[in-house]
Amino acid sequence: MQPADLTTLVALTHELNTACVPARLEQVHQSDRHTIHLQLRTLEKKQWLLLSWHPQAARLHLSAPPPRQPDTFTFSQQILHQVAGFALVSVHLTSPWERVVDLQFAKRPDDVVQWHLYLEVMGKYSNAILVNADREIVTAAHQVNSKQSRVRPIQTGDRYELPPALLEAIPSLNESFDAWRDRLILIPKEIKRNLLSNYRGVSSSLVRSLLAIADIHGDKNVVDLTLAEWESLYRAWQIWLTCIDKKQFYPRLEGKGYALTPSPSPKGGEGDKTLTPSPSPAGEGNNILTPLLPRGEKGLGDEGNALSVNDFCDRYYSQQTEQVAFQQLHQQISQAIQNQLGKLSLKEAEFLERLQLSTQADDFKDKADLLMAHLHLWEIGMKEISLPDFHSSELITIPLDPTQNAAQNAQSFYKKHQKQKRAALAIAPLLESVQQEIAYLEQVATAVSLLEQNELSALQEIRAELAQQGYLKVTAEYVARAKGNSKNNKGSKNKSNKGKQDEIPDCHRFTTPNGFEVWVGRNNYQNDLISFRIAGEYDLWLHAQEISGSHVLLRLPAGAIADDQDLQVAADYAAYYSRARQSDQVPVVCTNPKYVFKPKGSKPGMVVYTHEKIIWGQPRSLRIETA
Repeated sequence: MQPADLTTLVALTHELNTACVPARLEQVHQSDRHTIHLQLRTLEKKQWLLLSWHPQAARLHLSAPPPRQPDTFTFSQQILHQVAGFALVSVHLTSPWERVVDLQFAKRPDDVVQWHLYLEVMGKYSNAILVNADREIVTAAHQVNSKQSRVRPIQTGDRYELPPALLEAIPSLNESFDAWRDRLILIPKEIKRNLLSNYRGVSSSLVRSLLAIADIHGDKNVVDLTLAEWESLYRAWQIWLTCIDKKQFYPRLEGKGYALTPSPSPKGGEGDKTLTPSPSPAGEGNNILTPLLPRGEKGLGDEGNALSVNDFCDRYYSQQTEQVAFQQLHQQISQAIQNQLGKLSLKEAEFLERLQLSTQADDFKDKADLLMAHLHLWEIGMKEISLPDFHSSELITIPLDPTQNAAQNAQSFYKKHQKQKRAALAIAPLLESVQQEIAYLEQVATAVSLLEQNELSALQEIRAELAQQGYLKVTAEYVARAKGNSKNNKGSKNKSNKGKQDEIPDCHRFTTPNGFEVWVGRNNYQNDLISFRIAGEYDLWLHAQEISGSHVLLRLPAGAIADDQDLQVAADYAAYYSRARQSDQVPVVCTNPKYVFKPKGSKPGMVVYTHEKIIWGQPRSLRIETA
């Protein structure tokens, strides 16, 4: 994920001053420990301004409304208590070349500023700090004591001081080519390193863009650059400074990140490398430049549409933070499942071993019966005796305790027989419980492995399910939010008519050749929902036979009959969304939903079924795009 650099902050603050100033602060909502949302009302509309001090994604921009969930953070509540009703009168950088944004609030647009909300965009040291008119810190997202930082502690009640000023040179449009080159060539290092270390406001992503415009490899040493390459890089440098000066930016995807400078022209001659920003569509006074994004880039602008820098950043960082959150949560869940499966496998092996020993119970009884039938053959001091088997007449050697007579030895064997029988009765249900738990966790593991990176909500549902089942530890914050969401869900259900399809799951949906819908659960919550609440009497239920996977529902209207082609497609989806996805053929059971039952006390997603028929699914025949 590309961090927001100075160029991005200049573009964002410029647009925000146009779109959100002045605006009345009405709500403050903190969605996680790194992000707050400010609801601002201008004369035209309401807008949400996102502020994030995430170590890898600190930024601010307009965004969609925050998710509807309880706000359990004190930082947002303190801001709301102090600043609610005030007007946002300015959004600007504290210094033209520093990454500290100052959001200023006053009673009215023309009044004296009474509150400052500082957003410090400084990587892992990013922070958000509320300061009053006397420069006193009222609250901060991260409190920093003197032990953590002797240079700049941040504590409630302390006087707010800006971060220490940077020491690098300030870029200027007026700097001559010779002076600029002399500064960069002074130390013989790679050009990308010298660009980063000699000037303020220069980030790795900006260096990448400048070098791409100049068509220069970043690892090339400054002493090896030709005069033509220096001139080309200087022109790219001037283009960037012109964008900063005129507040004209060109948001576009670039490699794994993005750039706000014009894209390099196709290679085809020296003249192609000379670029200048195109004039604003509305003339010099236009405040927001929104050129087209590259066509075909998924999720960052539809084809033919333009995005402002705010919209671009909102979409880019939303996607990137969701992917990071998905990866972290995916790893956490997968690790927890594997650890639990490892423990359960050891339990299963132990129970199977003890159950194997219990099969000797009948052997003990047979030996005892033989001894009782041949008491007359026993002699004092015997350590073993060989007696003919009742069924095969073969001699069986029976070990004896020489301190006991034959009857006493027989009684010992009878006692071992009873003990092993009791053990078998006790172990059998324990073994069954462990095997059911293993089957459940394998089902969850399969659901997790089949999720794509854009399915964070489905993964969060799995996390909630595992937390409810006691497999994951949850924080007090998570519990509070879960309770809040539960209350909200109950409230919404009470207001609506209770019916089978009140709650529609966000499951995969596909269409058969004859136009019937196929619903596929993404997790156990959705599996239970489509199997027991959504399924109608005319639908068909499918699942990979004795293989963990998703529940599949072939939706059929009243009176409709699915032909073999529809059934085959539904079976293919059931096979594809199972652990046997890589197989050529997978047995899939198909039955009516009324024959699918959930045993009492069973875990989510676990069912039994009857009246099934087998269809051989072919998962490799499908060409599925992520739903």
